[in-house]
Amino acid sequence: MPLAAPVSAGLAAAAASILAASVDWEIPPVAKVSVTMAAALLVGLTTWATTEGRGKREAAAEPSSRAPDQWPPGPEHFTGRVEPLAELRTVFGGRRKSGGVSPPLVVSVYGRGGVGKSALVARFGQEIAGAFPDGRLYADLRGGVDAPVRPEEVLIGFLRALGVRLTTDPGGLDELRKLWLTWTKDRRILIGLDNAHGADQVKPLIPAEPGCAVLVTSRQPLFLNGTHDTQLGVFSEAHGVELLARLAGGARVVDDLDAAKEIVRICDYLPLAINICGGRLATREHWTLRQLADRLADERRRLDQLELAQTVDKSVRASVQLSYDDCTGMQRRLLRLMSALTSPDVPGWVAGELLDISGLDGADQLEALIDAQLAESSGVDPTGAMRYRLHDLVRLFAVELAEGDDQARRRAAIERVLFGYRRRAEEAAQDRWPQDWSRGGRTSGVEGQMHAGDWLNAERLSLIAMINLARQLELWELTSGLARAFCSLCHSLRAYWADWHAAAEAGCEAARHTGDRRALAIALLDRAAVQGGLGGHELGRVGAEQALEIFTELGESWWAARAMRTIGMGLFNDGHLDRAQDFLIGAITAFKGEEDYWWMARTQRNLAEMRLAERRPEEARDLLEDALEVFKQAGNRYSEAQTLRAYGEVLAAQARGRRREGEHRAALEGFTKAGFSLDRAAEMFRQRGELWEEARCLRAAGEVGDPSNGLRELDFVRRAEEILTALGDSWGIARTALSAGRALARLGRIEESERELRRAVHAFEDLDDRWWMALSLRYLGEAHLDSGGPHAAVEPLKQARDIYRSLGNEAGMRRTLELLRKVES
Repeated sequence: MPLAAPVSAGLAAAAASILAASVDWEIPPVAKVSVTMAAALLVGLTTWATTEGRGKREAAAEPSSRAPDQWPPGPEHFTGRVEPLAELRTVFGGRRKSGGVSPPLVVSVYGRGGVGKSALVARFGQEIAGAFPDGRLYADLRGGVDAPVRPEEVLIGFLRALGVRLTTDPGGLDELRKLWLTWTKDRRILIGLDNAHGADQVKPLIPAEPGCAVLVTSRQPLFLNGTHDTQLGVFSEAHGVELLARLAGGARVVDDLDAAKEIVRICDYLPLAINICGGRLATREHWTLRQLADRLADERRRLDQLELAQTVDKSVRASVQLSYDDCTGMQRRLLRLMSALTSPDVPGWVAGELLDISGLDGADQLEALIDAQLAESSGVDPTGAMRYRLHDLVRLFAVELAEGDDQARRRAAIERVLFGYRRRAEEAAQDRWPQDWSRGGRTSGVEGQMHAGDWLNAERLSLIAMINLARQLELWELTSGLARAFCSLCHSLRAYWADWHAAAEAGCEAARHTGDRRALAIALLDRAAVQGGLGGHELGRVGAEQALEIFTELGESWWAARAMRTIGMGLFNDGHLDRAQDFLIGAITAFKGEEDYWWMARTQRNLAEMRLAERRPEEARDLLEDALEVFKQAGNRYSEAQTLRAYGEVLAAQARGRRREGEHRAALEGFTKAGFSLDRAAEMFRQRGELWEEARCLRAAGEVGDPSNGLRELDFVRRAEEILTALGDSWGIARTALSAGRALARLGRIEESERELRRAVHAFEDLDDRWWMALSLRYLGEAHLDSGGPHAAVEPLKQARDIYRSLGNEAGMRRTLELLRKVES
């Protein structure tokens, strides 16, 4: 029957109108059953109508996501390159005819600096855009500078552009590569990699999907397997003159064709140099081509003596110098100052800070540099802001000139930019997570929270660069402030783990240099949060204990409560439940004394989760109902959804207990209420695009334990694992293997259950999470006991007992010893 599964789904979400008004039902039992079954049928029909035919991968994609389009705009005055374009068309046309069975097409365009590789790729990418409906991704690998972009950074950016919420640390390059292969499977995506340094930078970024294609530019051939390599040479004289005519005007070129040819020759037929010269002529109508040619012919203007490296062409240098000489003093200063910023690109307001003028006026000066062919636009970022960058060769030119500047004035300009970034980062962090900044932090709407996330995605690399620049200049107060805001944003989004950890370390270093003990304690908590998320609970706990000591000495009671909660959660995650509860209860009491009811409620939820682990669901329920009331009154929808998920888990535990006691009607009611609570929480997260939280709800729905809904619960668990696999959450996958093992055991499929539980054991062992490893072993022993195989239960139960003993986990030890006594009897 095709409706069987949706009706089961409807049963889990039945009683919506009743439970929305009150957690406790107030209608007669017979009416309850009637309402439940009617709602189940209606929700089941709706589920069937809206989910029939959806692919499994859609469950892991954000419902409102659009295909990303990061491709840069094509050059306005593109000319020549007829043969290279024809070659690219032939290569791509041949791939389409082949049916796409082979690996993805990788095309490498290489050549000297300034030859127009990026312009060619941008132009061709726009031409073939329609063949790649799943998106166009683009990254400047910055291979021409001292610090090329690491492939890990590129993969993180690409994955987030595709809608992946990296809510747990995906690990190193290998793990990110696996995620990349997962998210490009069955998709047709065009990937542009500009300015590659070498093959090792490019290889991890090539997908395995034959429907994808990669366009790479570099200074030298990359020798990648299966790559179509094409070398781009300089312009012919005719093409160079044509480009100059398009920029400067055809009539001027016709009037003095010999001078035009001389300009092209002095520019060494390089498109970048010709563009710069044409741009100068376009804005200087009174100049003749002969005057320009004479200026370029002046050996002093070629700056032979200022050659920075053999890779920097004298022709480009002469062209840049020509354009630079014709700029205003303010524009020249802006160019030299921008060369000090190591970020890939910047928004317009940065120019205003560098020049100490308004943001709008600064953006106008940047546009003037674009007109002079000294800067270029890198497109619009996710917040809608236009971004700007310097060509590598122009940057090198500006760095050399900046050596003669007043260094104190230059430093002051950089400080203004750093202050600007700090101010904006703190505003975004407080919009995203106000409770992280002060007691009773103002509640930010969903729109503000989403904007903060977009802002971090747009500015992440720039923020990292600014933190490093502040450290380099030993501006420790700025380093501390930037790091604090960055950590808060990453924590709230559970994203960019490696960058988060590096920023937390920078924050600790900066606070030690300033001697600000309060800032040091806050930085220690920031570091503890990321260390805990990376599995280093003990390291994080040590830092949090140091923070608690400092906050206590300083009389910072609110921050001391934060530190107590962090310590308690570290102990909980390591399985030290008895010690953990003292810190969590102490934190709850302290937050209540501070009248910070959001943190009080959040910590109550943490304590409730611990009570559930201790098999004390009644206490957990009371804690969660109090927390739910706080979050509802404050309008904290995200926290409300998290608490509803925990509440559903507690209701399920109580229902299982009633079923064991023979109270089947009460158990059925409890299972239904648990299913609704979890479904409601999942829907709240789904509307916000919070995939990781949605997966947790699905996994919890798979652990309800309703005997009449076993297959559906197993399906919930499988769907959760699909999402977590797509997100690269290795711990979450291990946790879901445990859930799958328990769901299979309830269905009597013991062999399959044992495989899943052993998979969980090995995964938690690899993750060095001994508490969850012990729990997986204990459940494995329980599964054998319930299926009538007591001898097979002995070994995993003894292993669990030994781990619990080493952890000092009395609750786990008691439960395991009870099971071992059953084996002996």
